[in-house]
Amino acid sequence: MSRWALVPLKARQLGKSRLAGLLDAAGRAELVNAMLDQVLSALAAAREIDHVAVVTGEPARLPAGVLALPDAGRGLNAALGDGAAMLQALGASELLIVHADLPGVQAGDIDRFVRAGRPAGMALAADRHGSGTNALLIGGAAGFPVSGFPFAFGPHSLARHLAAARARGLSPALPRIGGLALDIDTPDDLACLTAPAVGTAAFASPSSPLLAQPTASRRTMPCLTAS
Repeated sequence: MSRWALVPLKARQLGKSRLAGLLDAAGRAELVNAMLDQVLSALAAAREIDHVAVVTGEPARLPAGVLALPDAGRGLNAALGDGAAMLQALGASELLIVHADLPGVQAGDIDRFVRAGRPAGMALAADRHGSGTNALLIGGAAGFPVSGFPFAFGPHSLARHLAAARARGLSPALPRIGGLALDIDTPDDLACLTAPAVGTAAFASPSSPLLAQPTASRRTMPCLTAS
């Protein structure tokens, strides 16, 4: 069994535009790069992942050992579908899709998620609101082909992924794992990141430029902590 992780990565100029009111372009770029590094480091250390690929139009941004897959510019779900087909052609029998903006994810979170989903052949990790999908596992024990699932990432994607899974006879595991729940898109997400109970040392240290935003922007939010 060949176990792959696939990470979609937006073009640099498109990253985290909804944070423009809090972070300038340099700050947003620093945040994006730091989160990508965190996700790739977690995947590299995870015991349940053999190989890591990133679908992107900017392969020079990736570290050695990560396979760059081309992004044809047809949107997120098309890029993931193309990437899944390429990895299946390379022998992938299990595929984990995980977003690049999960600042708190650790290798143990990845391993727990994969193990939870493997018996059913699929798992979904909801965002902290319970409506989006931050990670998706397909393949494994159910024998479902890794390129045979219609990815539907975007607003309210969790319900669409659940419906598509059930239409194909799959009953996905839905583990709640804190490190997979907090993605950073909005000012409220950033407030969660910098909250002492949620932020990691790498992202919420006093010296971090991310804490240079106004105090009011760093109010305590109803964030999902690690389970």
